Amino acid sequence: MELEIKILGPWQVVAGGEPLRLAGQRRIGVLARLAVSAGLPVTAQQLVTDVWAGTWAATADKQLHIVVSKLRELLAPHVGGEIIETVPGGYVLTLPRDNIDAHLFIRLVGRARTARAHGAAAAADSLFRQALALWRGTALAEVSAPWAQIESVRLEEERLAAFEDHVDLRLAVGRHHAVVPDLVPHVEANPLRERPRAQLMLALYRAARPSEALEVYQEGRRVAVAELGIEPGAELRKLHGAVLSRDPVLDLAAPAQETVLGEPAAPAELPADTRAFTARTEEVAWLRDVLTRPALGVPAVAAIDGPGGIGKSALAVHAAHAVADRFTDGVVYVNLHGATAGLPPLSPIEALRQLLRSLGLDGTAVPAEPDEAAARYRSLTAACNLLVLLDNALDAAQVRPLIPAGADCAVVVTSRDVLGSLDNAHHLHLAGLTDAEAVTLLARIAGPARVQGEPGDAERIIRLCGGLPLAVRIAGARLASRPDWALADLAERLADATRRLDTLQYADLAVRAGIAVSHQHLREEPAGQDAARVLTMLGLLDTPTHTPAATAALTGWPEHRAEAALDRLRNARLLESAGPSRYRLHDLVRLYTREQAARELPGPGRAAAVHRALHHYLATATTAGSCLHPASQVLLGRKADQPGVALTSAEEASRWVGEERDNLLAVAQQALDGPDPQTAVALAIRLHWPFCYQGWHTQLIDIYRAAIEAAGHCADRAGTAQIRSFLGWVHRDQGRYDDAISELEQAVADWDRAGLPRRKIGALNTLGVTNTLAGRLDAALAHLELALTFAEGSEHPGAEATIRTNRVHVYYRQGRTDDAVAEARAVVDMFSREGVSLMGEGTARDTLGDAYRHAGRLTEAVESYELAVKMLRESGYRLGEAVSRWWLGTTLHDLGGHDEARKAWRESLMLLRDARLLTPAEADAIYGQAVPETPRPIMNML
Repeated sequence: MELEIKILGPWQVVAGGEPLRLAGQRRIGVLARLAVSAGLPVTAQQLVTDVWAGTWAATADKQLHIVVSKLRELLAPHVGGEIIETVPGGYVLTLPRDNIDAHLFIRLVGRARTARAHGAAAAADSLFRQALALWRGTALAEVSAPWAQIESVRLEEERLAAFEDHVDLRLAVGRHHAVVPDLVPHVEANPLRERPRAQLMLALYRAARPSEALEVYQEGRRVAVAELGIEPGAELRKLHGAVLSRDPVLDLAAPAQETVLGEPAAPAELPADTRAFTARTEEVAWLRDVLTRPALGVPAVAAIDGPGGIGKSALAVHAAHAVADRFTDGVVYVNLHGATAGLPPLSPIEALRQLLRSLGLDGTAVPAEPDEAAARYRSLTAACNLLVLLDNALDAAQVRPLIPAGADCAVVVTSRDVLGSLDNAHHLHLAGLTDAEAVTLLARIAGPARVQGEPGDAERIIRLCGGLPLAVRIAGARLASRPDWALADLAERLADATRRLDTLQYADLAVRAGIAVSHQHLREEPAGQDAARVLTMLGLLDTPTHTPAATAALTGWPEHRAEAALDRLRNARLLESAGPSRYRLHDLVRLYTREQAARELPGPGRAAAVHRALHHYLATATTAGSCLHPASQVLLGRKADQPGVALTSAEEASRWVGEERDNLLAVAQQALDGPDPQTAVALAIRLHWPFCYQGWHTQLIDIYRAAIEAAGHCADRAGTAQIRSFLGWVHRDQGRYDDAISELEQAVADWDRAGLPRRKIGALNTLGVTNTLAGRLDAALAHLELALTFAEGSEHPGAEATIRTNRVHVYYRQGRTDDAVAEARAVVDMFSREGVSLMGEGTARDTLGDAYRHAGRLTEAVESYELAVKMLRESGYRLGEAVSRWWLGTTLHDLGGHDEARKAWRESLMLLRDARLLTPAEADAIYGQAVPETPRPIMNML
């Protein structure tokens, strides 16, 4: 039961949501004094001095002991133990500091100030509001001792400062109208505080009420002269002069809008808790204590270790659910696969990518290098109140980069090994259940009446399960699924080593036995044989989810038959739903399916099934690329020999890529690990444009590197050249210009070695763009001119127009604005005439807008950007649309159309946020600036 102490107003102790009556001034005084110093020892002498004060007696020490004993007796039933501990020379209240409103207030205000310093205005506003809402009146109002009055004054000063900091924040984002009614009573109650008086003057001035602002100053001057005999301070006098002269410095730089992009949706990624969770009372209490009492300056880290199947994950999830509401920025979960049979452990960069996605970043916003990604993660979590559950860790080295930076964060790690070298960690070594606890767990799953009816056989089952919770759960689930069985029937089966697989004490074997029973039931059902077959074959694919279309390719069946089998597996609880027409295997079920596939399917059959599935994805990725970027049809590489999903529009292609992104990455990696390098190279090539249109091509960097090696194995010089060109593109978009140029120059050489010199046109074009962004304009122009010599007669549709588009950017950077405008107009005409690419024409119109803008022809620039936005939106090129909207906003701002400019900037930021290239908090911070800085994802785009 939760116990709370409230001192920010009338004294109150709350247990389980209900007020707890605490009689006697000394009991209240002792508990209040300990609460003010919660977590820190208070000497008995200090308690006697503070609480007994002027009524000190020789027996005060004895009276203090009696008071503490009575408090323990009163509070113990509500907290499940003792929270006033005796320490050498005194006492300490061990209640979590967040359970005392004064400490929670100070922590929330600190987080609000940190959030504001990081530019997260919406988060800071929310935190200030939460903190100030804790106040119900004068702090410690019913405690009259001198120490309490001093503490009350200190806390009141903290409240006033927090209120005024919050007003500053609200004024900064243009909420001057809203703060006036809040400031008026505050100023009246504190007439000599000049800061809120200045805030009220500024708010009234910005609300077009300057005469009232001057009246506020005059009233403040009258009070200062009458009560203190002095004039107002220099800052207030300076503000008075600025109001009189209507100094523009008092205005917001641009018309502010109270609408913000929205606060980040707090992640809530915990796996579901289980109603059958049993025992572990002490362990849960230990975890709650560790997680809610973070060490000063560092996040709390609880590391749970124990053998497989002991219940580490179940305990961690259960405890995390119990404290999740304490973490205002949410809960994130990552399975690190440290001991997942058949799957390699996640590398730190893979885990960091998942964590950054949970926090709202994706695509090019996620650094490719582990150190850079870890730094970005620490920066995002520095001001967070976040709970991170790192499940199934391999070792401390895997975990260390995943610890968040914020002192108000907490981490739970589970691992089979003791993570002894993990800094600042509290360790819990988990043992098995006692027989009594295991019987209780069995009863919760199989039914209490059955267990109570056969207590001897229940105990026998428990002994055969070896105290492993997962094994007990499997046994209970089998009984629950077979109501016709007696417990003795299951006990007999478990006693037979061959039927028990002889190693039920190991979690994976216990799961194997349980899955095998369900699998066999399907085989025995006339309507379940397709499902049984599919379950065996799903283990051949490494994809995190499965669709009817991909499963149809895997099995060679019609899609409706594959979907029916998947639905049957879901109903049998051997698959989990992962969304509409999408299914997921539990990790251990995946292991079982792989074993079954190896045992039941001949080698050629396994290879053929995997080939069909990989080529299903290759075919659909090719179609998606063609829908989004028609020029991708000329890409070289192996053609798919398996039909894919029939996509007919850019919208359908974008949706499919979004839904299948994780699967596409998985099949690309599986192809690279397999025996067919040509398919692997083809997949790497075909994923470029679908991922590029979403802004996700950074995620392909490891795929590209491995594909270059695969292309070398099959002497595919053309494949090597194409992938190097794409890898250079990724480096460019991350601002790594030297790395980009190195890869692109190698790509040019590879095309020559492949005997396909005309194909190097793309690499030369990207070299031109990269050098332009790097400020090497002469080199950029040379590369683009060389690319143009290969463009004539090129099989690339729109090649010449694309290269000339990029040449425009060189021209206006060289100051040749007339040449830039003329060239950009010619390119627009070429794309319009040829009609080969909506994305190409949209990009060309964006470039024309850039040329007009740099030439000072802003009205014409606006018209061009607006057309670009329309075309790029229709083409599905969301990153290009974001770029055009951004520069449209900049141009409108330069023309004085501030409202229209902020609308365009906001829409650009929303696109980047939705593409997960910015977090909502980052987008909000940029939008909150008077003239927003160019977002990082746009900076490396022409």
